[in-house]
Amino acid sequence: MKSQRITFQNSAGLELSGKVELPVDQHPHNFVLFAHCFTCNKNLLAIKNISRALTAAGYGVLRFDFTGLGDSDGDFADTTFSHNVQDLIDAAGWLAQHHTAPTVLVGHSLGGAAAILAGCRLDSVKAVCTIGSPSHPQHVQHLIKDHIDVIRENGEATIDLSGRPFRIKKDFLDDLTNQPLGEALQDLNKGILVMHSPQDRIVEIKNAEEIYHAARHPKSFISLDGADHLLSQKQDSYYVGQVIAGWAGRYVTLPEPDTFSSNFQVVAQLDKGDGYTTNIRAGKHYMIADEPSSVGGSEFGPSPYDYVSAGLAACTSMTIRMYADRKNWDVSSVETHISYGKQHATDCLDCDNETSKIDTFTRHIVIEGSLNEEQKSRLMQVADRCPVHRTLHSETQTLNKFEWKS
Repeated sequence: MKSQRITFQNSAGLELSGKVELPVDQHPHNFVLFAHCFTCNKNLLAIKNISRALTAAGYGVLRFDFTGLGDSDGDFADTTFSHNVQDLIDAAGWLAQHHTAPTVLVGHSLGGAAAILAGCRLDSVKAVCTIGSPSHPQHVQHLIKDHIDVIRENGEATIDLSGRPFRIKKDFLDDLTNQPLGEALQDLNKGILVMHSPQDRIVEIKNAEEIYHAARHPKSFISLDGADHLLSQKQDSYYVGQVIAGWAGRYVTLPEPDTFSSNFQVVAQLDKGDGYTTNIRAGKHYMIADEPSSVGGSEFGPSPYDYVSAGLAACTSMTIRMYADRKNWDVSSVETHISYGKQHATDCLDCDNETSKIDTFTRHIVIEGSLNEEQKSRLMQVADRCPVHRTLHSETQTLNKFEWKS
């Protein structure tokens, strides 16, 4: 997973802090926008783990701090639930401008309710997932139930939540009661996944039932049996991310394997803007080639010489395996390790001259089995009968045919 710290301005003119996370081996096929829980921030471990699982499946993820939380500007006391919804919409706008608009919204706890309302207003979003979310935003009032009368009487109160003081105003309470979440679920008209733990002691499981029944199809429910509200166990948060990645694939557009039209066995396609990241079709198989970052590549795939080395390694192991099987010899495993580089030719006349270096593939072959000395000697000879090895040692030619398109 590759990450980048970003800031963006919300509609109130405040700078919000976020982090964009990308797959390490490809360009993201879709972007997920994440809404964290009440008084949490983007660095909650569970959110990081969910993001890692999503990027491993090819998604890009933006997680950010709502106004007044984490590293974002603003005073939390001056915010409401409606501000959170607007922050999500502003974050989606930043993604659309700098990457691509989000197609999936994921919300944890109160963030799930915000994701539902924001999803109704974002045309790019095709799927929404809630995790341990309340069916009514005012559900969070039970966290501050001992202070509600003081807040309503004095207009505000400072409350300790998970060991941190938060100043909450009457406007926050009033705004919670005015959120039409039930209507939003009816209007969502997008795929929705409800994930909830039966053991959740913060937001009871009945909330998931109410969300599910209020939502229109297509809708799905996944029980997070054994998990707590914050998904504090690593395996729980990774599981959530993996499930979301698979489920969302039913509603978003995933890239089809490149169908290159060609009469040739292998085709490599590189479009403008891709850097050195090259799509390859070899027979019915699709691969990625790239260059190291040291020469301007993105390292999304092996380099061309890595593929040549891989071909030699595979062919060597296959040739030894086939011969040993045909002879019914006791060979349980064949490993071929290859390193490539340029070395001075033996007996070079001018060893200081770069042109005196030749391409050198070094093979380290590991054969496991019960073999006598004669059999070992024979397999050493068989290794050099590998077709790729023989090709590399023979005179070859490349026949070129150029076709120009405009």
